[in-house]
Amino acid sequence: MPLAYLDVPSGISGDIFLGCLVDAGWPLTSLQGTVRSLNLPEGSWSVSAQSVLKSGIRATQIIVEANDQATERHLADVTQIIQTANLPAEVRHRACAVFSRLAQAEAHIHDTTADAVHFHEVGALDAIIDIVCVCAGLHELGVGALFASPLPLGSGWARSMHGRIPLPAPATLELLAAVDAPTLPAPGPGELVTPTGAALLAELAQFRQPEMRMRSIGYGAGAKNFDWPNVARLWLGDELTEAPHRPTLEPTESLLVLETNIDDMNPELYEPVQRRLFDAGALDVWTTAIGMKKARPGTLLRVLAAPADESMLAALLLRETTTLGVRAYPVRRYIAERELKTVTTAFGPVRVKVKRVEGMTVGAKPEFEDCQALAEATGKPLPTVYAAALAAASPLVDSNIDPDG
Repeated sequence: MPLAYLDVPSGISGDIFLGCLVDAGWPLTSLQGTVRSLNLPEGSWSVSAQSVLKSGIRATQIIVEANDQATERHLADVTQIIQTANLPAEVRHRACAVFSRLAQAEAHIHDTTADAVHFHEVGALDAIIDIVCVCAGLHELGVGALFASPLPLGSGWARSMHGRIPLPAPATLELLAAVDAPTLPAPGPGELVTPTGAALLAELAQFRQPEMRMRSIGYGAGAKNFDWPNVARLWLGDELTEAPHRPTLEPTESLLVLETNIDDMNPELYEPVQRRLFDAGALDVWTTAIGMKKARPGTLLRVLAAPADESMLAALLLRETTTLGVRAYPVRRYIAERELKTVTTAFGPVRVKVKRVEGMTVGAKPEFEDCQALAEATGKPLPTVYAAALAAASPLVDSNIDPDG
């Protein structure tokens, strides 16, 4: 299966992504044809490409210019533009899913609903062109799966329709947090990952480097000049298929468990203790009813954590509970790959957590909070909304899974 890995040492935006696709072999004429299919007003846009040097590295820079008469759009307006375009159904579906993800992020930030969100910068024609054309480029290059490296996030300030906002932009952070995206300190200040770039990767990519046989590399350049090469690299290749059997699953990470037995604490205090543990970095917290000395009923409180957080979490347990001692021991954890996708139901879009094991998609579970919000917004029973989301998610699960392995 053809694969693509997007290496983003200097971040990612819509135009940089387009530069990677064109440099990797997607004809500029096809990009321009994709824009024409959107039926935008005559003379309202232009797309060109140029070869540039960024700190000595040659890359393709895409220049998207748009004369946009609309000051803002809603999700329905953008969806209408995309759905009426003469494009493959997969491209239209992916592009709409990216904008739906953007709307969910903006709604959370501004305390409103996705349908009521006013798209400003991300609803402009150039952003629509970027997102639709990235989806089209991946489709026409035959990319079956997209992967991405950790994202560098820079500091500073940027201007928006709401005034000055801190970097990374709130929408960028919301989009990346929703999919547990890995991040790194940026090589310098500035907006290196834009909301458009974050939305594209949050919806379309898996954040890991795949095993692949590389065929070609495409370099995309950003408009800004930094003290480092402002480029992203798209590795195109094929999935490795030589081995007839996949290797045995190995533990993903080494963690530790902190635990303590308690028989003299008010049960009402466990919930705030649990919340503080999670806020301090605990990966999981749970309790078990146990019998203790003198036949006293007690509670076994356990915390799963990274080794680096051991002393801090142990001190928190000693401080916030009545225990006099905390035990700690190492454990190994196996992790299934997971990814958030957005599915469409009769009641609205719902995010679905997709579970993969050894390359197979073995489960897809709707996000309960999304279903609950739709049920409240539409007045429909929550079980009905959840069942609809579960049905919409079922095609994401591989149908040829061997239950015996």
